Amino acid sequence: MTRSGSTPRRSVLAAALGVAGAAAVTTTAATAGTARPAAAATPSSGTPGAAAASAGSKAARVAEYHGWSGHADWLAGAAKGVRAEGGARPGIVISRPLGSVDYTDPHTGTKAAWEYATWTSPVRTLSVPATEAIVSWNARTPAGTWIQIELKGTYTDGSATPWYVMGRWASDDGASSIRRTSVDDQSDDKSSVWTDTFSIDDPASGLRLAKYQVRLTLYRKPGSKLTPTVWRVGAMGSDVPDRFEVPASTPSLPKGRELGVPRYSQEIHKGQYPEYDNGGEAWCSPTSSQMIIEYWGRKPSAADLSWVNPDYADPQVCHAARGTFDYQYDGCGNWPFNAAYAATYRDLQGVVTRLGSLTDAEKLIGAGIPVITSQSFLKTELDGAGYGTSGHLMTVIGFTTDGDVIANDPASPSNDAVRHIYKRRQWENIWLRTKRYNADGKVVSGTGGVCYLYFPAKPSSAQRRVLGELGIR
Repeated sequence: MTRSGSTPRRSVLAAALGVAGAAAVTTTAATAGTARPAAAATPSSGTPGAAAASAGSKAARVAEYHGWSGHADWLAGAAKGVRAEGGARPGIVISRPLGSVDYTDPHTGTKAAWEYATWTSPVRTLSVPATEAIVSWNARTPAGTWIQIELKGTYTDGSATPWYVMGRWASDDGASSIRRTSVDDQSDDKSSVWTDTFSIDDPASGLRLAKYQVRLTLYRKPGSKLTPTVWRVGAMGSDVPDRFEVPASTPSLPKGRELGVPRYSQEIHKGQYPEYDNGGEAWCSPTSSQMIIEYWGRKPSAADLSWVNPDYADPQVCHAARGTFDYQYDGCGNWPFNAAYAATYRDLQGVVTRLGSLTDAEKLIGAGIPVITSQSFLKTELDGAGYGTSGHLMTVIGFTTDGDVIANDPASPSNDAVRHIYKRRQWENIWLRTKRYNADGKVVSGTGGVCYLYFPAKPSSAQRRVLGELGIR
């Protein structure tokens, strides 16, 4: 978490910050069938509420997620040196490397040769031409292997982007592996990559991303028989209008529901392992991730935790911080890295997505799926929080009968204090808006509905139905 008055670690995008979302997500207004108008790729006037929707307007499609995870999906891509494996959890692995390349790790200075093979997705045409895009993935990378994830697109003017590196990732960070990292300074004067987010540089120009492909490169030590396995890769394109306020939604769980999610505080880890994002006080993302991982009955082994000081409580939170740390971003808040970390646990999937309303979150809670959300706010904008922040992750674990949000907030002084009830209207606005005023009165970005979803590799029929409604299959 970044508190108000300090500089956010994540680069602030000039446009509304968008993240992986559900297919054809809509922003829902106060009554069923109403939403914010679609007009609004144009920046708002800068007046609070100027971008709020009028009742009765047609639902606007603002985001589209598409993933590749089935055996047929892998066969549909262009495979060079990889093969698709079937079974209970289909994926791709190295079959016959194309050759080897040298890679100098910028964070260790180590230069090494790596065998590689590639898989490239079919071209995906976005139903929502996008100002932003995010790629997320699920993979296993044994020590001595890693993967690179890239995105290439076509703009609405017909020109093409370069291949942008969206991440170099390994679950292990030992001597035989690379340091997982985002890549800075990627731009073609039309778009740029900010840590984990592809962004059109000037959305007001009307330029958008119309199509894209994803390329996976799998690496291993020369002569090794080990291989990464990639089970899922997905990308989102979104074009969320600038807005200081969002329409109020109507509660849709009349009886409410609360999921039994473990409670962990990041604050009790303050000062621990400062090499990972300055220690526990900044660990909102991995702490939230760990809560949901354990909700699904997964946990690191004793061997996994052997490196943690035995005097520290909840060593699995320290482990999650290490496992999500981005050595370039110098923090644990890289969204796809958190989803990828969750998916290293047995039969779990992780997706970075964008939801259109609290109604979407209620559907997920109703199906037993918690939601990790990203938001920023002043202390006066969220009653009961007791702080302000320029970027913070919490877990939505339920809703009261009145529709208020039940959240596990890791920015709490103890595990026992983690559970909070926040006012629905305040929550949906700080989460779904894309523009806000900071403590200095300056207009800055909001996250526009960003969340992480972690769920089983084999969801129940009810979970599958709800995820499918959100475009996640």
